[in-house]
Amino acid sequence: MKFEGKKVLVTGGSRGIGRAIVEAFAREGAEVAFVYHSNEQAAQDVVSSLQDQGFDKVSAHQCDVSCQQQVDELVEKLVEQWEGIDILVNNAGIVKDGLLATMDGDSWSKVISTNLDSVFYFCRAVTRPMMSQRYGRVINMSSVAAEFPNQGQANYAASKGGIQGLTRCMATELGRRGVTVNAVAPGFIETDMTEAVRNAAEKEIKKQIPCRRLGKPEDIAQAVLFLASDESGYITGQILAVDGGLTLGGI
Repeated sequence: MKFEGKKVLVTGGSRGIGRAIVEAFAREGAEVAFVYHSNEQAAQDVVSSLQDQGFDKVSAHQCDVSCQQQVDELVEKLVEQWEGIDILVNNAGIVKDGLLATMDGDSWSKVISTNLDSVFYFCRAVTRPMMSQRYGRVINMSSVAAEFPNQGQANYAASKGGIQGLTRCMATELGRRGVTVNAVAPGFIETDMTEAVRNAAEKEIKKQIPCRRLGKPEDIAQAVLFLASDESGYITGQILAVDGGLTLGGI
């Protein structure tokens, strides 16, 4: 299996895209730890489902990704347990849409702290261990909304745009130590997060997508696996849009 023996940490791994990523790494032989915020039952469902399939190197860890102390403690524990860390996937994210003129400060700060601050905390925490072992893969989850936002996405678009800038900067700093840093920018994917939009305008959305379908979490997971693989070792600082061609028209 492609990731046999690799140690992988995934944030936001209990549902949607995160769950698909956890499952994909586990099935390729990796030892996977994933982070969930509050839904312990959903997290345990992921672990149990994989164990039933014979993949038992998976563990769930409760953590508030917007809390620097909790992030540092979790990464320190895993690095000690694993004697290093090979792959980090920053997938945790939330939406609190609203027009800028009426957006309250709480909606802004919660999205920025969960979507962007968490990426900084986890990236900083794994940087030294990865530099020490002179190997690492970091994949951050951005969005096509970073470049082509819809109305009401000021906080979300800002957080995802920040992730792209952070990704590129990290790539310039860590490449010489054998650590690559890339981002994946999903388009419209069939998840709980996009349910409201899909219910309102799925037919119209599909008309804008050259592939004429919405993406599935597994589409994103496969892109993440590629960027985490040894075959992608000469790719760093890139933002990979996985959107069925949606952004070709500049939505």
